[in-house]
Order: sequence, then C-alpha cells, then structure tokens
Amino acid sequence: MAEICCGVVSDNESAPNCDSNSQAARRKRMELRRVKFVSGVPTLETDNGVKQARLSISSTSFSREKLEDDSVDVKSKQLVATIFRPIGSAVFIDSDTLPKYGVASVCGRRRDMEDAVAIHPSFLTKDDNQTSSFHYFGVYDGHGCSHVATRCKDRLHLLVKEEVKKKVESLEWRKTMEQSFSRMDKEVVDWSDGTVAGNCRCELQAPDSDAVGSTAVVAIMTPDKIVVANCGDSRAVLCRNGKPVPLSSDHKPDRPDELNRIQAAGGRVIYWEGARVLGVLAMSRAIGDNYLKPYVSCEPEVTITERTADDECLIIASDGLWDVVSNETACGVARMCLKGKGPAARMKNSADNEESGSENWDKACSDASMLLTKLALARRSADNVSVVVIDLRKK
Repeated sequence: MAEICCGVVSDNESAPNCDSNSQAARRKRMELRRVKFVSGVPTLETDNGVKQARLSISSTSFSREKLEDDSVDVKSKQLVATIFRPIGSAVFIDSDTLPKYGVASVCGRRRDMEDAVAIHPSFLTKDDNQTSSFHYFGVYDGHGCSHVATRCKDRLHLLVKEEVKKKVESLEWRKTMEQSFSRMDKEVVDWSDGTVAGNCRCELQAPDSDAVGSTAVVAIMTPDKIVVANCGDSRAVLCRNGKPVPLSSDHKPDRPDELNRIQAAGGRVIYWEGARVLGVLAMSRAIGDNYLKPYVSCEPEVTITERTADDECLIIASDGLWDVVSNETACGVARMCLKGKGPAARMKNSADNEESGSENWDKACSDASMLLTKLALARRSADNVSVVVIDLRKK
C-alpha cells in the first residue's frame, strides 16, 4: 500500500524511513524569505490571468520561526507570504538622482486583489532637462472588480505626462491633475460602455460593468515640491521632523462638504454599515462608478507642498492600512526602519550588497512598507493593503 513520505508517494518506503536531510530540506522550503524585485524582468501570468513579476528569492530573511508571535493571528501569518510587487513598480534604483522607495501589497482577507500600484521614477522623458527629475507614485484601490484600478495603473501616469508636456512653460499642477483624472475617468467609462465581453470577474458575473471604480492617490515628486492628487479614501502622509503631515483628505460621504455636494446634486447619503452614497459606495469620489454620477465625482483634491530639510519620508497607501493604523503609528514605523532600528534591520545579512545587485537598493524603505502591511494584517484589516514608502531625506 502506498504511503506519503515527505510529500512523495512511495510504494516501498514508509514515513519513518524519511532521512533527516529530506526533513531539513522541507523545513528550509517552508521558510518565509525576503522577496527581491528586479525591474525589467519578464512577467508571469497565472491561471486566472493575473500578471505578477518573476521573483528572485533571497535565503536570508524572515524565517518561519520569526513569525511565531502570539500578537499575530495564524491567518495573518499566512497572508504575509502573499506580498508581491505589482507590475510597474520597482525596488531597485540605478541612479543616485532617483528616489529610494519600497513597495508591499497584500490581498489580505478579501476574496480578490483589487489594489494596484504604479511607480515610475523619472516618468517624464529626459529630453527635457526641466522635467527629468519628476517621479510618479500612485496607489489605486478598486471596488467591484480590479479592472478600473488596473487601467489607472497602466494609463494615468501617461495622461499626466501628456498634460504636463502641454503646459511645460506655464505648468499649473492643480489644473494638470484635474484634467488628467477627468481624462482617465472618461477612458474608463468609454471602455465600460464598449465592452461586450471580458475576462475579469465582474464581466463574467454581470454584463453591466458600470458598478466598478477605483480610488486614486498620486504623488509626484520634484526637487522642491510634493504634488498629491487624491480621489477617494486612499491617503498620502508626509513624515516631517518626526510628525505626520496629511497631504490628502479622505473623501467620505459624511464629510460635511462632500455631504453638501452630494445633496446639492440630488443624491442621498444612507447610513448602512457606515455612510454610503445612495447606500452603496463608502466613498464620495472615485474614478469610474458611472451609475453613481454625478454624486460620486472623479475630481481630485490637489495639494502642493514645498519640500524641506526636515522631510523624512512619504507614505501613500490604500485604506486597508489607514482603517486600522493611524498616521502617527505609520510615521513611527517608517522612521524606525529608515533609522535602521526595525526588526528586519537588526537581522545580520553579510551578503546584502551582493544580493541587491545595486548599492542604491533601499532596504529600509522596503522593510518599512512590508512591516506596515504586516501590522495592518495583525490588526485584522479586512481589506487589501498596499503601501509605498519613499525616502525624502537629503543625501
């Protein structure tokens, strides 16, 4: 009779005959290891059509035993291992002029992953010296399905780029971002109207894809400014001199000015498990959601912040983080990692430089983003969690 021995079915051997080497190898395979992400590598497509980056695994990172902490529930420990880099972002930096940052994104307790992250260092062409030092960071939190967030990830930075090039001589960031978001919303609506069949979950379940949308929080870094455009309840928080400085304000339906705007347009806010537009959507601004217009607006709020020597880092994340982690706590965790005092930083790794492939790979930002996602899971966040941490310290 066949028996299962170390994961292999054998007709001749029984479980007690497994040698210690096989057991040791199995334990090694079960370790949770740091995932390094290299920009420019080919992508993989899973059976359900979701594209992910090819991974390069480092053998010196969090071990399975490291996660055996009573403060983290078992489900959270399992979910930590699903951290991946969304296509379009990178953790490796090839030039001293580019910002250092880290990205972590987890599905969490949701059925599907509907967040998307886009990172484009020096996203404007280097043909124009005035714009070569502009860097783009975006976090998109989809609802209803992932396809609007995915289209924002693929397209919004290109629309911003086109709008900036139109006004290089008289650039007004507020108008530029408003027009870019408006164009993105129109693209999504036109695509939804023209879609007959598709391969994503919402289209397979119902032909009407108007009930799909996404938040968008975008940060553009220049040498002297941080431009943040926000539409929805994702958030950008600046850590300055140890204190959190919110650069965006969540668009919730019960925010007084948003409530007045919705009611003035003829809509209602119904309280059903929280404030919701028409009792449906828990945010008052988003890209897409054509069936809720004009009550749900795609117009972003734009803030322009002058950079200072006291700036330490910028955190942009979906509400899966902010629902359970305060601005102060997120800022404290990021600062701890940037100063080299985080749990990952305390683990010795003599091969760090060799494994990173670049002296500019910023381990601290990567540790900070990963630690924040783990904290959100430990606090039982019920949503997808996506976090980007950008180092703003002067070199």
